Amino acid sequence: MNRRDLIAAVAATAAFAPGATARASAKGDAKKLREVARDAWLYGLPLIEMAGARSRALSGGRPPNRLQHGRDLTTAKTQRVTTPNNDTLYSQAWIDLSEGPVKLELPATGERYFSVALMDMFSNNFAVLGTRTPGWQGGTFYVCGPGFSTGEPGTLRSPTPWVWMLVRTLVNGPADLPAARAVQDGIKLDGPAGRTPPTYAKRDAPWRDYFAAVQDLIVETPPRKADSELFKRAQLLGLRPGGGFDPSLISDAEAVDIEAGVAEAKAAVASTRGQGPLVEGWLYPKANLGDFGLDYLYRAQTAVGGLAALPPQEATYLRAVDGAGGQTFDSAQDWRLLFRGGGLPPVKAFWSLTLYEATSDGQFFFVDNPLGRYAIGDRTPGLARGMDGSLEILISRKNPGGEKTANWLPAPPSKPFALVLRAYLPEEQMMVGAWRMPPLVQANAAQSRYFDRP
Repeated sequence: MNRRDLIAAVAATAAFAPGATARASAKGDAKKLREVARDAWLYGLPLIEMAGARSRALSGGRPPNRLQHGRDLTTAKTQRVTTPNNDTLYSQAWIDLSEGPVKLELPATGERYFSVALMDMFSNNFAVLGTRTPGWQGGTFYVCGPGFSTGEPGTLRSPTPWVWMLVRTLVNGPADLPAARAVQDGIKLDGPAGRTPPTYAKRDAPWRDYFAAVQDLIVETPPRKADSELFKRAQLLGLRPGGGFDPSLISDAEAVDIEAGVAEAKAAVASTRGQGPLVEGWLYPKANLGDFGLDYLYRAQTAVGGLAALPPQEATYLRAVDGAGGQTFDSAQDWRLLFRGGGLPPVKAFWSLTLYEATSDGQFFFVDNPLGRYAIGDRTPGLARGMDGSLEILISRKNPGGEKTANWLPAPPSKPFALVLRAYLPEEQMMVGAWRMPPLVQANAAQSRYFDRP
């Protein structure tokens, strides 16, 4: 090897040494390293959460590319992911496209709400089939990964080799369960056997393990070209699309800066900053929900608080927010929510208001209660209404008794609670902000509409 070739080889080795050159050029720039660690942690979070959901779904030897049906509505005992609904049956499949396309057959569903969300590993919905879009009348579709094609009509291309398919089938009460299950039975998925993926570190793992898992996941799931700017900066961590993250190359001083950046990222995820407009105590979704683009913060926040959220035109999600900007409320207090006559959520499909127990890490789950009730909505039987059609929902730990029980949404016995309104196939007035949710108020701060009259 001549001198010129030797210099070129050394330069090439340095260029691919994980983050070494980048860190050397930024030596002493703690702020830059902290910001990179923060942004890289946020970037990788949906990959971590999606991989965790995949591991849970494929545990016990369950194969990919095969449908799994939940035959009953989700309850506190059967929930598996944050912020589930209690309105639809879930069916799912984790699809491995690395060996070729899969064939998806859907039944005709008539007027029943039905959606098939296809999400890439970054938690973006790249297609939704069903009531709103092609699919309600049934049909055959093909899902292809990068590098494959079928030439068939109805082909859907995934940006990533792994896809999470999540199906929601509406249930209109217990008597409707057999018919809803029949819809599930009409869904067919056929493709290669697929492979069993490894298990990765979780969100609460130490930063070295967390970034090592993110590195492995971005090798498995190559980032888009649009993410190249972030990866130019991520070289400070030694995080590259092609692999090579090595925490042993990071000094103790750099580790302090990285830990500070990760702490900033976790605080940002727990906040409502950047999540959309806040009106009368309700947080409205941004237009890019479910297809996030370069909005890494919003994508990370959604991965923790509402993984697998649908795009707003399919389902608009509203979250209650307290006066300090938090998304939880004191369950020791009694609360009221009054929809005035003509002011119910305007939807083409259905709506429901769901109550969750909030966990310390920012996730939300059903909690057992005497009624087995997790939500109130337009299909809840026996609701008491005002003469003008108004609807008042009562939230408390203790059953208010009598006719009030029909409108009672039970609160957790000890932990704080969170509220989410789901509006499936929202009308235009909701989409453009012409309709707004009424404020949630403490019971002693408002006179009941039709209970406790003087």
